[in-house]
Amino acid sequence: MEFWSLFMMASVPVAEIMLVGTLGAFLASGYANILSADARKHISKILFAVFGPALVFASLAKTVTLEEIISWWFMPVNIGITFLIGGILGWIVVKILRPEKYLEKIIIASCSAGNLGNLPLIIIPAICNEEGNPFGEPSTCNSNGLSYVSFSMALGGIFIWTHTYDLMHKSAQLYDKIQNESRLSKTIDEKSEESGNAHFNIRETEASCSDQDALLSPSSKPVQKDAEQPMIVPFLSRRKMRSCMSNNWERFKEITGGTIHQIAEELLTPPMIAAIFGFFVGTIPQLKFLIIGDDAPLRVLQSSITLLGDATLPCVTLLLGANLTRGIRKSVLKPLAILAIITVRYVILPLFGIGIITTAAKLGFLPKSPLYHYVLLIQFALPPAMSIGTMAELFDVGQEECSVIFLWTYLTAALAFTIWSTIFMWILT
Repeated sequence: MEFWSLFMMASVPVAEIMLVGTLGAFLASGYANILSADARKHISKILFAVFGPALVFASLAKTVTLEEIISWWFMPVNIGITFLIGGILGWIVVKILRPEKYLEKIIIASCSAGNLGNLPLIIIPAICNEEGNPFGEPSTCNSNGLSYVSFSMALGGIFIWTHTYDLMHKSAQLYDKIQNESRLSKTIDEKSEESGNAHFNIRETEASCSDQDALLSPSSKPVQKDAEQPMIVPFLSRRKMRSCMSNNWERFKEITGGTIHQIAEELLTPPMIAAIFGFFVGTIPQLKFLIIGDDAPLRVLQSSITLLGDATLPCVTLLLGANLTRGIRKSVLKPLAILAIITVRYVILPLFGIGIITTAAKLGFLPKSPLYHYVLLIQFALPPAMSIGTMAELFDVGQEECSVIFLWTYLTAALAFTIWSTIFMWILT
């Protein structure tokens, strides 16, 4: 196919996202004021706990089988490579630019975590439904593409809700620590000023009473009870020893049990639980027979979950548009940091992707499906995951900075992703 025809085909799904995102921006503006800050926070919680998990489960349970998972073994490796390279590049960016401490992990997350679920779910069907697409007949292309994207979305959810979730959680903890230290320092300064004034008044009082103190005889002054000291010191030493032992024990529990608890907490998020159940239903024929299909005895479960999952894409895209307009004047993020994220996601990572996928195909690691190769390639050229914004809302950290990152990366994606998508299809055809 001609390059220009491929370019027009690739621009359709990006244009759809921009249109819906523009509506979200309008709903969040002062003209409509529907998607207020509180409304966005509540919708983010519903997406995290209900809509997103429902979409993951419905897609996996319906499309993924054990044989396909085995044949697609390179996809988790590919996603891991995108997170690894992006994370390393993000770490280099923060070491060079030295942003605010609590922003470092947000920048690394934006460089490493791509939109592996929602954006491909819009892009692949839009391309498959285009007349003359390079991936075959529309119904077959849609069916295969949905399977690839569902698997990619589930795997991406595992990486995002463990690695990226941990980064955002630590960023929130660091931000809270900085805020608490700032408040504590302010309180100490205020108290120091008050105590300085009080000390000045006391010195004036002592100076006025110095003559009276000189008239007192030595016998009238209080007597120090030195005899009690040997009894108090051992008591304090034993109490201090018990306190140190208790602190050491708490520290040991924090190092061991705290780490295990944190890992379990990150692995048991609603999207992760949904992905696990989706894999079970999809790979176990008996469970799939009960739930999936027009004749399944429990098909009402699948239809209800699918109904909830269908709300994910419009809600996420509306929230994206609403969040894009926030924080442009409030953000402390340097323009160079935004430019670095754009360079990582739209220049360096796609070039790595072409080399890695081309090499893997030559070595025979990939099934001979151009659509499968295309899905692997676009994983290197996606904008930052929308889930980062959801986590920022959940943890109440860096919302303005995330909105600025999303604003410029998704505006840039309108051109950059379209160009890379066109190049990928041109290479594969």
